[in-house]
Amino acid sequence: MNTRIITIDGPAGAGKTTVSKLLSQKLGCIYVDTGALYRGVAYEILNQKIKWENDDILEKFLKNLDLNFLMKETNLILMSSGRDITAYIRTPEISMLASSSSARPQVRAALLDIQRNIARTKDAVFEGRDMGTVVFPHASFKFFLYADLTVRAKRRFDEMKEVTKDLSNIQKDIETRDKNDSNRISAPLKPAKDAVKINSSFLTIEEVIEKMLGYIEKA
Repeated sequence: MNTRIITIDGPAGAGKTTVSKLLSQKLGCIYVDTGALYRGVAYEILNQKIKWENDDILEKFLKNLDLNFLMKETNLILMSSGRDITAYIRTPEISMLASSSSARPQVRAALLDIQRNIARTKDAVFEGRDMGTVVFPHASFKFFLYADLTVRAKRRFDEMKEVTKDLSNIQKDIETRDKNDSNRISAPLKPAKDAVKINSSFLTIEEVIEKMLGYIEKA
């Protein structure tokens, strides 16, 4: 791999998306939200009413799945069978299903090639949960971004536009996702051994990016 690959892993609400986007802009490379791929799988599971707990049904579904990214200016657009589904993959229902279905080894294997194909031709910042541990174990730089649960829940609460949003439910959902992601057998959420760990609880986005750039520029 001759391209420069930077991975940013961590739990929900740690600030990965904002940090990854801004860091990629500063480095002049593309940003890849791998979580969007898993959300895309979850979206199509719901859309097609797939009984994904059944191995045979899941295998057939994944073989016919056509997910890929398109660049639109500086944004990556998630396409499914030629249709832009970017606007439909950020609901709480999709988030929870993505967390559950991504634990299936078949799902992770199906999306591995998409991620690695992008990395073969482009310098990129990859955001996810197992980028530095499984997908890109030889990445140029690896970061693990985390924050206190209460801080992450408040960030999600502030981001949500729904009038009926509830902070305690948001915190419970994030806690459930943390447990699902950390305890799954296939590619659990954890820092790579050589990842730089950054606690973003009391740091601004700019301070997190400065720390990351400091490590990258020293190399």
